[in-house]
Amino acid sequence: MKNKHTDRDRSFAVKLMQDLVVPTFVLDAACQVIIWNRACERLTGVAAKDVIGTREHWRAFYDAPRPCLADLVVQGRTAEIEQHYTSFDKAGDHESGFHAQNWCVMPKLGHEYYLAIDAGPIYDAGGELMAVVETLRDMTEQKQAQSALERLAACDGLTGIANRRSFDEKLNLEWLRARRDKTLVALLMLDVDHFKLFNDHYGHQAGDECLRRIAECLAALVFRPGDLVARYGGEEFAMVLPSNDSNGALMIAQRARDAVRALAIPHAHSPFGVVTVSIGVSSGVPESGVSHDALVKAADSALYQAKRVGRDRAAVEPMPRSLAGS
Repeated sequence: MKNKHTDRDRSFAVKLMQDLVVPTFVLDAACQVIIWNRACERLTGVAAKDVIGTREHWRAFYDAPRPCLADLVVQGRTAEIEQHYTSFDKAGDHESGFHAQNWCVMPKLGHEYYLAIDAGPIYDAGGELMAVVETLRDMTEQKQAQSALERLAACDGLTGIANRRSFDEKLNLEWLRARRDKTLVALLMLDVDHFKLFNDHYGHQAGDECLRRIAECLAALVFRPGDLVARYGGEEFAMVLPSNDSNGALMIAQRARDAVRALAIPHAHSPFGVVTVSIGVSSGVPESGVSHDALVKAADSALYQAKRVGRDRAAVEPMPRSLAGS
């Protein structure tokens, strides 16, 4: 009688899991699929008959072999979760289960989804692992909305390039990386010459358009993934250039100066007749205990020199030797 109840309970549990609206699959202690419910079929496009009894469930989510979260739990490799997933719950454990999130390419459907993933172990009365249940939630729309908000938060509303916040974060990141690797990092500070006079004469709308065109022009000058062009504030721009010495940074500064001049934006109150920029350049190898403010101050000082001696030019000022490293 007991066996009949047990079999009936097991059958009911399997049917219940099959009918769950939450995409779910179950691995046994050998990482073989024993349940692949209908919601999981709909999410992945992979039929249960193609994966049950196999260890090929990764094919539903990825182009190349790699463990799913349930595999890592079964195999006791939970320390590896961080290297496989975009984010994960560091508080997860073998009693409460594990939570992670990741982009999955879904090869069968040809769509990429961002999934929230939970994996929980099931033990028998003796404490032996029987199975691991993995559930999935499609978070793609939420992730895309979050990414869009993050992009907006990182961009200057007027020009569309990186804003001051992004600049500060990027410069700090590159500064720390350069200090660790003992490499150079360069900074350009650019200021639009006689911009207040431009605004007063042509109006604020023309001033805004001028800044947009300059931002677009400067952004077109950088090609390396590590470089950044940002609006520093007002009519001032900045360029972060990792692994560049003063000579290389000065060459980029001259190209920026020439490119802005080539826009040929009329400026009736400039001695040059068109909109121009003055540029301060600095570069150095960060030393321990010194913040990136040292580089900003040096580039800003160089910018002041460029403006003091006539504008529409670039000037270089290295960081003080005690701050720049060897």
